Amino acid sequence: MQTTLSPEFDGTPEGIEAEAILRKCVHCGFCNATCPTYQLLGDELDGPRGRIYLIKEMLEGGKVTQRTQQHLDRCLTCLNCETTCPSGVRYGQLVEIGRNLVEKRVERTLASKLTRWMLKEGLTSPLFAPAMRAARWVRPLLPGRLRSKIPPRGGRMPDRFEARDHRRKVLLLGGCVQPAMRPEINRATRRVLDAAGIQTLIAADEGCCGALRTHLADRDGGLSDMRRNVDAWWPMVSAGMVEAIVVNVSGCAQMVKEYAHALRHEPAYAERAARVVSMTRDITEYLPELALALKDRVRTEGAPRLAFHSPCTLQHGQRIVGADAQLRALGFDVRQPAESHLCCGSAGTYSVLQPELANSLRDRKLSCLDAVKPECIVSANIGCIQHLASGTTTPVKHWIEVLDEALPQLK
Repeated sequence: MQTTLSPEFDGTPEGIEAEAILRKCVHCGFCNATCPTYQLLGDELDGPRGRIYLIKEMLEGGKVTQRTQQHLDRCLTCLNCETTCPSGVRYGQLVEIGRNLVEKRVERTLASKLTRWMLKEGLTSPLFAPAMRAARWVRPLLPGRLRSKIPPRGGRMPDRFEARDHRRKVLLLGGCVQPAMRPEINRATRRVLDAAGIQTLIAADEGCCGALRTHLADRDGGLSDMRRNVDAWWPMVSAGMVEAIVVNVSGCAQMVKEYAHALRHEPAYAERAARVVSMTRDITEYLPELALALKDRVRTEGAPRLAFHSPCTLQHGQRIVGADAQLRALGFDVRQPAESHLCCGSAGTYSVLQPELANSLRDRKLSCLDAVKPECIVSANIGCIQHLASGTTTPVKHWIEVLDEALPQLK
């Protein structure tokens, strides 16, 4: 696809990158066949091909309106289109460029600005955890739309072991939302890795991976989050204290793996970011090793029948597949639902900003999951887990929790 950049974008980093991506674009439309919003709405401009044309038009100096913004906002950035694309178009990078440019040229309503500000600042604030605890107490009194975002109160779940020192050590990204919403996921991760002889460390000054602000078109805020994490991890990384940076939220893992690209023009961070990326592993990438180390200790008798939902950030963003097969090899009864490639509608803050589309996709996904009659649904991303849980009475967990439950209690 040929494009002639307007003087406003010609020669700029965004223009150069966008132009390189657009050159690879063709007219085949394979991407629309797997785009969730195109499947729901049937509008060419709500599919990747249409959005690419909108971005191309903007870069060539065309008119940019709230309608342009709306179509880009509706994109889940699930990257299903990238998995499908025969030309290798980096649509995800292109749509982020488009969103950032539109954000500068189209004024949002006051309500939209306030909502997006609250998401960026509230979810990453130290006050989020106490606010979540308070919200759990009043959850039954809240409106249904808000109640669905808050996990119900559960019994206190103490660690089953005291942290032990191991020769092998990894950094664990604690995350900004997960410790408050589902702390049991990080606890299970620590226990399972410990059982496999791997000690987890957490850097004191780390924080949000940067995905939240980046996907809300706050590029500078996202880059700031990335730099802070690189700085927090670097002392242990540079000293060779850890073998990897392990992330148990697939969305965060995808974002951290993009640090080198995002910070490539910054001399103080480019090399360090590349080293961080080379050491980053989604916890699912450790599953084959965990399965080998723990296969004689896992007890699956009485374990629930599982349906595996692979998050888009895992299968499309990171191209990691086969977790269901690894769990099956450990003795779990794991069922693969139909339409496993399609997004569940969570997509970070998408389910808050686009609730109707998100809930339609959730219900479609749950109908496929329910068809295999699971006793528990497992996934690998906190957003998917909470979003799916809001529409079903079937328990929804991270697969690491199920593996943890199948291990005998550590003495």
